[in-house]
Amino acid sequence: MDLKDIFSRFAGQPSVNLKQPSAQQRQMVIDLFQQTERLTQKDVANWRMAWQRAIDVENPKRLMLYNVYTDVEIDPHLTGCIAQRKGFATKRSFRLVDKSGTENTDITALFEQEWFEDFCSMVLDSRFFGHSLIQFGSPVIVDGKMRFSYIELVPRRHVVPEYGSIIRDQNDDARNGPSYRDGPLADWVIEAGKSRDLGLFLKCSTNALSKKNMLAFWDGFGEIFGMPIRIAKTTSQNQKDIDRVEDMLRSMGAAFWGVFQEGTEIDIKESSRGDAYNVYDRRIDRANSEMSKCILNQTMTIDSGSSLSQSEVHLDVLENVISADEKFLKNVINNRLIPFMARHGFPVEGYTFVWDDTPTYTPEQIRQTEQMLLNGGYEIDPQYFIDKYSIPITGKSEPDPNRFFD
Repeated sequence: MDLKDIFSRFAGQPSVNLKQPSAQQRQMVIDLFQQTERLTQKDVANWRMAWQRAIDVENPKRLMLYNVYTDVEIDPHLTGCIAQRKGFATKRSFRLVDKSGTENTDITALFEQEWFEDFCSMVLDSRFFGHSLIQFGSPVIVDGKMRFSYIELVPRRHVVPEYGSIIRDQNDDARNGPSYRDGPLADWVIEAGKSRDLGLFLKCSTNALSKKNMLAFWDGFGEIFGMPIRIAKTTSQNQKDIDRVEDMLRSMGAAFWGVFQEGTEIDIKESSRGDAYNVYDRRIDRANSEMSKCILNQTMTIDSGSSLSQSEVHLDVLENVISADEKFLKNVINNRLIPFMARHGFPVEGYTFVWDDTPTYTPEQIRQTEQMLLNGGYEIDPQYFIDKYSIPITGKSEPDPNRFFD
């Protein structure tokens, strides 16, 4: 039985067209001259120069800007902000419904796979980088479910969203690459984001770079002023005696004791500098709060808050951000991914992706609801309790009027 017959049985359709990428198409996307990035130190001057090159009207180049973003995205605080924002947007349940609003669980199951989670993550990453071009492999069937053989991000340094092209060498002219919006490549890629959007990392870069440099300055301060200075004074003029005192001072770092000749004085000078907290730590805190405002539009859901009322206001702001991400992700899925899947033989024609708005209850709320229904005289199928609590219910017992008088 070939792949078409297998899928016809799975989908319940008489025939299906499974597209396969040609060798030339695969070569055009995969055969990129990728180079190892040089992890050089970046500062605000590099960021401004990179920004200028990225907004060039005739030949926009984002290579320098993406090099800056490499330094920015490893910031731990920024990483936490992004994980919180993406986590809220992707943790919700979803359904695939037909025109009448009825869910098809078999179609929903097509999306409950690892490739779809990766797709959603790459789409949301376009919020921070400005653009994502996602490449798909050929459709396959694994364990009775149809899926793509692979899904991966086309390296951003080789993508020119302004012209809709892919360049083989990241230093090539932006107008010389083949188009991924027209021609054979268009059948195997989906893009997310706008062509001239440079992402939220552009706004976070100044604070992330300043914070990185401030941490380095703080380390230098600690190296110079963090340890007390030991000064040895000796009356000996013999170079061997002086060298011996120097060796003992050096070994005191581990043992903190030494045997010195008579006439040697050891003086330990403690640092009186106590303003490092105000100079460095507060600048780092300000950088963190600024990045929180940029990514989450508020600060309290990831930093400690001062009051419950303020934290509730900040949570409302975060929910607005998450709602916008959910709407953006749903539009990409419905307007691009589902038609894309339909062209590749997936039985998703006529279905719409929607978020599952079914209210969720705590265990205590569930028990209260069950008790209310039982006390209200409503009949509930015993199978509900069997499935939910794994209790073998065989029937309903009659109350014994004498059980309290034994």
